[in-house]
Amino acid sequence: MSSSQTLAVTIGGGFLGGMLIGYSMKKVIKIAAVVVGLFLAALAYFQYQQIFDINWNKLQIVSQNALVVLENTISHIPSIGTSGHDTAFAMSNFGIPLTGSMAMGFAVGFIKG
Repeated sequence: MSSSQTLAVTIGGGFLGGMLIGYSMKKVIKIAAVVVGLFLAALAYFQYQQIFDINWNKLQIVSQNALVVLENTISHIPSIGTSGHDTAFAMSNFGIPLTGSMAMGFAVGFIKG
């Protein structure tokens, strides 16, 4: 395979992979939103029927704390990769075309999902 063919395969494969990831992520987010919405609607219904007594302020505080923990966890993930010359060499060959095409594929897949 020549260099231009390898580059085309990298860009095409990155776009296709990103599109699949974006499409599936949107579907997972939609399903999670429906499940959480149904759960909260059930809680509201049970409170309306006076089956449960729900402290909505406490529920809000707990959910905010959970989101803060999730945000802190995500923001402190160490970067993956090597440093120095190896990184520059990898980015000059396939890193930038692969990352760019995957990002575009992710955007298209997420919009179409």
